[in-house]
Amino acid sequence: MNQAVHLDKGAEPPRRSELPGRPARIGLALVPLLSLGVLGFVPSLTLAFRRGTRGDWLTALLFTAVSVGWWFQIALTPEETHGLPYLLDVVLLATSTLAAAAHCLTVKETGR
Repeated sequence: MNQAVHLDKGAEPPRRSELPGRPARIGLALVPLLSLGVLGFVPSLTLAFRRGTRGDWLTALLFTAVSVGWWFQIALTPEETHGLPYLLDVVLLATSTLAAAAHCLTVKETGR
């Protein structure tokens, strides 16, 4: 049975809703750069777990989809690639590394 939970007035939510500090965000931004995009989803997923807003979860979903797409691109594309498959690989790699790092550094506080 579902039972009502009584919350005291002024009770704090269990999840922290603020962004991590600047040094922590710089460390998070280094994760996709040092892993060459393989772990590009980690900063946005960390921010989504931390704040839990809809925009954070959509961004985490986007960067996770880009990372998974890049993994499949790596697995299915031959080494000597030219043309459109090569361009797709470059775009996915850049998004998974540079865009993920830039997003982590430039994310703003929500107006809660």
